[in-house]
Amino acid sequence: MKPGIHPAYRPIVFRDKAGGFAMLTRSTMSSDKTVEWEDGNTYPVVDVEISSASHPFYTGTARVLDTAGRVERFERRYGRDGARR
Repeated sequence: MKPGIHPAYRPIVFRDKAGGFAMLTRSTMSSDKTVEWEDGNTYPVVDVEISSASHPFYTGTARVLDTAGRVERFERRYGRDGARR
């Protein structure tokens, strides 16, 4: 890699505000906030709104949308003309 043009790649903690889940990984992101990790070191922390620990799809609490019923209800409400415009 060419020196001096790439951002620093360093350890950082991503913390899920909704689920209380945190993970230590490496990234080029930076943050002014820090947190002391389980290993005793202090790392920058980035708070995220949602992660796989709290997202409904990954936790199994996702709702299934009735798309066929929605289409039928739309067609009943607004009708469907045979001619394309």
